[in-house]
Amino acid sequence: MASERKATADPARSLALLWRTREPTSRSAGPALSVDRIVRVAIDIADAEGLDALTMRRVGEALGVGTMSVYTYVPGKAELVAVMIDTAYGEMPRPVVEGDWRTRLERIARDNLALYQRHPWMLRAETTRPVLGPHLMAKYDYELGAIVDIGLTDVEVDAVLTLVLGHVKSAARAASEVVDLERETGMTDGQWWQSHAPWLETFLKPGAYPTASRVGTAAGQQHGAAYGPEYAFEFGLQRVLDGISVVVAERAANR
Repeated sequence: MASERKATADPARSLALLWRTREPTSRSAGPALSVDRIVRVAIDIADAEGLDALTMRRVGEALGVGTMSVYTYVPGKAELVAVMIDTAYGEMPRPVVEGDWRTRLERIARDNLALYQRHPWMLRAETTRPVLGPHLMAKYDYELGAIVDIGLTDVEVDAVLTLVLGHVKSAARAASEVVDLERETGMTDGQWWQSHAPWLETFLKPGAYPTASRVGTAAGQQHGAAYGPEYAFEFGLQRVLDGISVVVAERAANR
């Protein structure tokens, strides 16, 4: 995404595209072509082949039109990726969740994890400068609504949401790396460790690293590998929520 981040996009054109204030038309492309169709095809390509495979030419080929026809609707890849992100946000469910704030935050965390699992390219595409589209705004408003009444200031509510979503993204990225390594090497983590264990035993002196050996063995037996993505997500999420509960209790005691 380095080239996309360096690209200078016209804010007016980008926001107009995100909010669909004007739908371009092209006589050569035919009536079937639209921003929504281009974005849907682009998401399919990124899901199947990754973000590096996504080019305006590749999108045109998938649609059966020339590259310039795609540019008629979307000015460049940076703008296309922005609309892809916002469109993906629009897929997320926004149910009314019964229960306390912790239950609601857990649901938000799991829904965001599922989003990254469906669209792992988003882990690279998202930045700290948010895509200011309608689905992002609806997502942010919905997620804030789940915790706006827990007794924290507005700044703290925003920080709580940022903390939870940061954990989700970190866990999703680590899990995605596990999948990528398995695909690239043709071996699971368990198989990789099995192939390295005999050699490791050759080089390590018995008793040289007792704590690392004991803890590493326990974790390996638990996860079947050195790292368990699901366990890491669940354990981390509960600890994040535990920490938030301390702040919520402190604010309640001081009211």
